[in-house]
Amino acid sequence: MRGLFTGRFQGYSLKHFQKDLLAGVIVGVIAIPLAMAFAIASGVKPEYGIYTTCIAGALISLFGGSKYQIGGPTGAFIPILFGIMITYGYENLLVAGLLAGIMLCLMGMFRLGSLIAFIPRPVIVGFTSGIAVIIFAGQIASFLGLTGVTKHEGFIDNLKEIAIHIDTINLYSIAIALICFVIMIVTPKFLPKVPGSLLGLIISSAIASLFFSEHVPTIGTAFGTISSTPPHFHLPAMTWEKIKQLLAPAFVIAILGAIESLLSAVVADGMTNSKHNSNRELIGQGIANIITPLFGGIPATGAIARTATNIKSGAVSPISGVVHGVFVFVTLLLLAPYASAIPLASMAPVLMLVAWNMSERKHFAHILTLKTGDSLVLLVTFLLTVFTSLTTAVEVGLVLAVILFAKRMSEMLVIAKVLPDHSQKHEKVLPHVVNKAHDCPQISMFTIEGPLFFGAAQTFEQSIMATIHSRPKVLILRLGKVPFMDTTGESYFKSIVQHFTKQGGVLLVSGAAPELKETVKKTDLYDEIGEEHFFDHTGDALNYALAHIETTQCTGCKHFAFHECAQLSHQVEEKQGAKTNETSDKRI
Repeated sequence: MRGLFTGRFQGYSLKHFQKDLLAGVIVGVIAIPLAMAFAIASGVKPEYGIYTTCIAGALISLFGGSKYQIGGPTGAFIPILFGIMITYGYENLLVAGLLAGIMLCLMGMFRLGSLIAFIPRPVIVGFTSGIAVIIFAGQIASFLGLTGVTKHEGFIDNLKEIAIHIDTINLYSIAIALICFVIMIVTPKFLPKVPGSLLGLIISSAIASLFFSEHVPTIGTAFGTISSTPPHFHLPAMTWEKIKQLLAPAFVIAILGAIESLLSAVVADGMTNSKHNSNRELIGQGIANIITPLFGGIPATGAIARTATNIKSGAVSPISGVVHGVFVFVTLLLLAPYASAIPLASMAPVLMLVAWNMSERKHFAHILTLKTGDSLVLLVTFLLTVFTSLTTAVEVGLVLAVILFAKRMSEMLVIAKVLPDHSQKHEKVLPHVVNKAHDCPQISMFTIEGPLFFGAAQTFEQSIMATIHSRPKVLILRLGKVPFMDTTGESYFKSIVQHFTKQGGVLLVSGAAPELKETVKKTDLYDEIGEEHFFDHTGDALNYALAHIETTQCTGCKHFAFHECAQLSHQVEEKQGAKTNETSDKRI
């Protein structure tokens, strides 16, 4: 435990604490309305969002891998938590959050933090924009003051509910929502240090209480009075059947929580020129999500906007995050009953503005205008998030991204068939492109450029096999520009070796990088080829080949004698690199 905090508080002084205290209070003020709004949108009581901010906010700051991270309930979780709440109920939502916390801890302990960076940007932007659309649409009913609306998990079903109950529109609710919205927009321009959402809620709630108290539904009328008592410990009932049932929802919470928290930590790094510890961040998130459900809180993660505010407010250590949690807790004890008077119509524009800010609209438009495979991944992920579920969207988006990546990588593979050419009398001797008019029937040499992986392995095999059928005595494969080879590539390579050696040929490999050679050594392919058939330089491989052929049969090489060919062999390695693009007769 001592090592966990090593270096984070070295040289910490009273002056630093004063900065953290101020930053924590500012972030706490911002977090209070968001905590209630996110909880309500997730289908649970507003105080559960406050509990989450108090407990998870402090734990994430203390145990996480970023000095400036502010954790709590976030908008990204709303569609997932609401779906779990409708399907399984509040008690099981707590179980799912606890399981997600365990998964996050395991991800951190197995050092999977860096793997999150491999999730393609179009997938992240796609589901983030989709979540923003869902959040925004989910607040339309409250903004308009519609009554009798039943919330559903599906986007289309919720739009149908709005259409069916549009005749119950409440002009008082619209007025209150517009007042809150205008205040939130105007406040940053005139009072930049005052949280617009908090000021909007206070003024619009005061106006509603004075003039429209009987006409506008409030948090109190919808959820009852917010309790000012501290959260109490409660262990959710868990059975093996329940755990199996909730593993999938918990995994979605864990993955999204990991992505959101690490993205927030990266933003903090960019603002402070610091470096977070991704694996420790996941462990901190896991600890917070294990403990928070035990006190009634919902899943939490790093909040980008609140983290950025924390930094801009002068925070210097995780203490600011702890202060933010304590401040929200004290506010709960002192002012909770007054929060019950906040109109639901006032909460709607708060969440709508959150949705607008998290929509990634600029990145969305930029990727879309590229009109590449990334644009397709973005659109598919976005549409599936809105119209199906986040789980389906991320799964399909990742699969599609992998397929497109494999296609791009396969297009990088270049196979060139080359031999020494003495036909250019006025130029330095360079390898020539083998064609029907000029060929060496006993030696075939190929230059392979690009990765030999599952997307290109079959084409590699087919190209080489076409030459093997002409029964050359020696086959030289130049692999100096092959960065890696996977098991599929190894399998097809092995097929070539076995087929060629079976017909009595000798296969030579030249220029293989140490990493590639190590990969081959881990399999029996290295032994099948033979250690003596691996060469560092193509010239050495060609000399070896020339020693194993019958020169009288080399009728195709009429332009030069055998001894000339031997003299030219050492030049092949150097000259081939300069002419790779000119010697390609097949590009996949």
